[in-house]
Amino acid sequence: MSPSRTDDLAAAAAALVDPDQIERDLAELIRIPSITGSEEAIQDAMERLLGDIGLEARRIVTDPVTFADDPDFPGSEMPRTSLPIVTGRLGRAGGKRILLVGHVDVVPPGDPATWSVDPWAAEVRDGRMYGRGACDMKGGVVAIVAAVRAIVASGAAEHLAGELLVVSVPSEEDGGQGMLAAIRAGCTGDVAIITEPTELDVVIAHAGAITFRLTVPGRAAHASTRREGVSALDNLYALIRALEADETARNAAETDPLMTVLDLPYATMIGKVEGGEWASTVLDRVVAEGRYGVKLGQTWRDAELDLRACIDAACAADPFLRDHPAELELTGGKFSSARIPADHPLPVSLAAACEATLGRRPALLAEPYGADMRLLVNEGATPTVIFGPGNVRVAHSADEFVSLAEVADCARVLAAWVVNELA
Repeated sequence: MSPSRTDDLAAAAAALVDPDQIERDLAELIRIPSITGSEEAIQDAMERLLGDIGLEARRIVTDPVTFADDPDFPGSEMPRTSLPIVTGRLGRAGGKRILLVGHVDVVPPGDPATWSVDPWAAEVRDGRMYGRGACDMKGGVVAIVAAVRAIVASGAAEHLAGELLVVSVPSEEDGGQGMLAAIRAGCTGDVAIITEPTELDVVIAHAGAITFRLTVPGRAAHASTRREGVSALDNLYALIRALEADETARNAAETDPLMTVLDLPYATMIGKVEGGEWASTVLDRVVAEGRYGVKLGQTWRDAELDLRACIDAACAADPFLRDHPAELELTGGKFSSARIPADHPLPVSLAAACEATLGRRPALLAEPYGADMRLLVNEGATPTVIFGPGNVRVAHSADEFVSLAEVADCARVLAAWVVNELA
């Protein structure tokens, strides 16, 4: 097909993105409380949505207990009895294969009193839809649905020489086992886009993170003779100071411009502390849980070695911890880093489609958080970028929202890009 004909098909598909249908679809998905570990109902809705558009919808069922034995299992933080994956196929197999990927699980909404709206009501104010998951990332999932619907409605689907595979996964928020299970089931391709929130810039690299638990010992004593005891809380402070110094050194050592432009590319944080049984007893045990950044170019296993070296050195330098070292274990998700070159055809073509469709050239960026991108790149051998509606700073927050206009713009770009790549 001639380039001009392909351009016409791409423009026609982009023009048929339906903002009203986007609002209806997004409201439906937000009203399903798909907290990580409970994604069956929303995957039922996704299977129906994709089937109604005309895609060949498929349900992939993976036993989460058996799957935990996979050598690259990325961890988990929520109990689950199912791991439902939904795919939708359009086009012809045997040619180029494109993946459009999104996760449908969301984090819990937290204290309802911190919200000015019902987290599950999908209320619209001033062009924004509010609700848990609106930004992270049901807005991006609906952008995929809207793009594919427009491709079908425009007739461009009949001209696709390759294959488009929509992949809806669970369990991104607690590690990504849904994405890895999809990869193991054959959901890989020539290129992929994940529609996580980027404000329609193109993320070509991301750092990662591991979560950990520190069990820090002390020696109990009566409060009146506290100098005869050793406070586990004081020992935790010593380890926190070591982690702070380690964070400073790791960030100062970074030289890649994609990461140095970020305020703090590799963050370390203690998010939970438990300890003590009696107000007048010196603490003999404190348990702290936290997050440790994975540097660009590192796997989570590399970062674990850095973390263990930091804790071991801090214990060796302390008179009490030298003989009674803290115990360190990894918990929850294990997010390695990932990147693709800025001059790879995927970000180059996507940026061109964005500029042609919206009149704006997107930036090529890196982000300090972990994402399913690293599984597609590292385990699925599928070059991947992140490109979607919404600002990640409102993800996981009270009054989370996404701009409906931005969801529609994302859908237009995706529709045009897919047609340009496959027609």
